[in-house]
Amino acid sequence: MTPFRSATATALASTLLASLLAGCQFGGEAKDTSPIVIAADLELSGAAAGVGKAYRQALELKVEQLNASGALNGRSIDLRVKDNRSDASESLRNIADFSNDSAVSAIIMGGCNECAVGAVRTINEKQIPTIALAAAGAITSPVAERRYVFKLAPNAADSADALTVELSRRNIDTVGILHTEDTYGREGVAALQREFDNADIRVVAQASVRGTDTDVDGQAATLAAADPDGVIIWTSPEQAMLAAAAVKRADFTGPLYLDAAAAGDLFLGSASRAAERATLVFTQTMVIDDVIATTPAKAARRQWFQDYTARFGGYHGSSSFAADAVQLIADAELRSGGPVGQVNRDGLRDVLETSQLDGLSGPIRMTPDNHSGLMPQALTTLVARNGRWRLAG
Repeated sequence: MTPFRSATATALASTLLASLLAGCQFGGEAKDTSPIVIAADLELSGAAAGVGKAYRQALELKVEQLNASGALNGRSIDLRVKDNRSDASESLRNIADFSNDSAVSAIIMGGCNECAVGAVRTINEKQIPTIALAAAGAITSPVAERRYVFKLAPNAADSADALTVELSRRNIDTVGILHTEDTYGREGVAALQREFDNADIRVVAQASVRGTDTDVDGQAATLAAADPDGVIIWTSPEQAMLAAAAVKRADFTGPLYLDAAAAGDLFLGSASRAAERATLVFTQTMVIDDVIATTPAKAARRQWFQDYTARFGGYHGSSSFAADAVQLIADAELRSGGPVGQVNRDGLRDVLETSQLDGLSGPIRMTPDNHSGLMPQALTTLVARNGRWRLAG
């Protein structure tokens, strides 16, 4: 054999070997085994650290489950987490860092409304698909200016509608409202007022709290002094429990109503007495152990509830939103196409925008006109009974 033929044969053999090692068949396509890199910007310290910790636990559990499931076609998820310290400026720095990392396919943001709203411009400029777990409608609306931003938490309008139905059912004519001084809190008051105007319910007192407040006695006293038929608490989970105790200390004996953003731990702990008989609007997964699993979706929610509880010793209501965000991104990554081993952010965004999922949180539907995916029918009414949340009725 001439040196030229020998060299050619050696090169051809090397090429064929490389193709085989990469999982190719001659004439077939290379199999993509690159990791799916998902970044997470979470409140792991600061005022919202409790919810941030629950999100991190849920993300890690869901990633572990998907990586072990074999459902990723030979790929695996690489989760990269940064603490935003419950601070919008720190969160924005994290988003910029993640966006500049070409390996990152998408970002999941935690429950900080101001963090998500403040990052919208950067997310769209960097063109990186992002799913926020915060609730503010301003995160995804108007959609034309937020093409790369999605969210999963319940909408203020849906929570307000469900609360108004419950108030009317119980003949509550006057209410006091305690809400957060942020985008979502203001959205909530506006949404409640729209519903109340149609239901002849009157707001007789209103007070607000900052996200960092740990003393809400003054606001609680203001609400109790107005002697409303009921009090609505529209705050974070930690503040909701503080407020429940505060209004009871202020000698308010009427019923308490909590919006979906106030959902926290399944077991109420030290807040049990103050929150007893309180009503919460939230997803059914929070109390799925009260529900007969009559569909595959309900069975999956029950399994998630059991897996999370077994791993972490309790259940946090918002954990399912984090798990659904991972599932949506993983599904979109597998369907988005693009060159093998390369991140296709635009393709992933396009798939996310038309995603449909019977998720752990409930039915999720994204459309080009609506990037807030959780459907209103995912919400139900829960009641605090004997130290934990239960399905009402």
